[in-house]
Amino acid sequence: MKIEKTLRCILLDDELPGLRFLKMLCEQIPGLEVVKAFNDPAVLLEEYKSLDFDFCILDIEMPQFNGFDIAAVLKNYPIVFSTAYKQYASDAFDINAVDYMRKPISLSRLQQAVLKVEQVINSRPAEPSPFAQFNTNKGKAILYFNQIDYVQIAEVDSRDKMVFLSDGSTILLKNISFDKLLALLPQPNFIRSNKKEIIAQRIVKFFSADVITSNLADGQDMPILFSLGESYKKSFLERFN
Repeated sequence: MKIEKTLRCILLDDELPGLRFLKMLCEQIPGLEVVKAFNDPAVLLEEYKSLDFDFCILDIEMPQFNGFDIAAVLKNYPIVFSTAYKQYASDAFDINAVDYMRKPISLSRLQQAVLKVEQVINSRPAEPSPFAQFNTNKGKAILYFNQIDYVQIAEVDSRDKMVFLSDGSTILLKNISFDKLLALLPQPNFIRSNKKEIIAQRIVKFFSADVITSNLADGQDMPILFSLGESYKKSFLERFN
């Protein structure tokens, strides 16, 4: 068995002999790393947010919290159940568990479960990049999308775009069209409001038929307003309705 990319897991079993055996099996699989093994579900719930892991292998019948309680908390991670009981199998797959292993677990059975986890992780769409590189009036720059409040056509040269950032600073992007810029920006977070501006959706406070009132303030502590162009009104209203 060969894992293409290192997978990191956490283990949970309230019975120490079973936990040690599971950890030993995991350590025999190349590319599989055990980040931490827990024998107390309450401790896992306290610590899991600080751990870097890809999936969890856990028992079902435990004191205080059972495996389904833990799986509900770890709903964004692939779950593999490891239990001596067969009666929970249908419940496990009802919550989209990746696999359900019956104890005693063999190395080959564990390898099968890990391969299923790898397939699930590889099938997920890649996370979009939170930034992009741009040519600016000061050279190459990395711009994080969550810093952008709005973008305007530059006054001197319409081929350039002035970006207004949430820290109050600005940056001039050289020779980039709005179409290309919109293709780079995460679509759910930005929208064209008129021929001259793109705005971050998060800055919209109120809007009427032709005016957008933002939650940003100008130098006189008045809200910054943006016109809502006729050509962009339909897509804007669809976004907010």
